[in-house]
Amino acid sequence: MRNTARWAATLGLTATAVCGPLTGAALAEPAAASGLYAPSALVLTLGHGESAATVTPERAVTLTCAPTSSGTHPAATAACAELRAAGGDFGALGPRSDVLCTREYNPVVVTVDGVWRGERVSYEQTFANECVKSSYGTVFAF
Repeated sequence: MRNTARWAATLGLTATAVCGPLTGAALAEPAAASGLYAPSALVLTLGHGESAATVTPERAVTLTCAPTSSGTHPAATAACAELRAAGGDFGALGPRSDVLCTREYNPVVVTVDGVWRGERVSYEQTFANECVKSSYGTVFAF
C-alpha cells in the first residue's frame, strides 16, 4: 500500500511539472513566439571607468532583434542591422573613418549581456571617451 501511495505522489508531481507550464499565460501567447526564430535579446550598459568590475552602470538599454527590432535602444532597427552584418560579433564592429575624436582620456565601459540568435553572449569594451564609443556605430550610440 505504501508503494502505491508513493507511486501516485510521484506521478502527480511529474504531471504537474510537465503539464503545469501548459496552463495560464503560456497558452495565451501567440504561436509565432514558440520557435520560428532564435531569440536575440540584449541588455547594453554604459558607465565611466576602466572596467565593468569597478564601474556602476549609468545607463542601460534593451535591444531585441528577433522577430523584429525593438527595445529601449534609441536606434534599434539600425543597431540590429549592424549586428546582423557583423554576424553578432561585437568585436567585429569598428570605428567609422569619418568621425574625428579628441585624445581626451575619460574611459567609458560598455557591456552587453543576453542572447544572440539563441546563443548566450557577454561582451565588455572600454573606449577612451564618449566620442570614440559613438564612432563604433549605432549599436553603442545610446
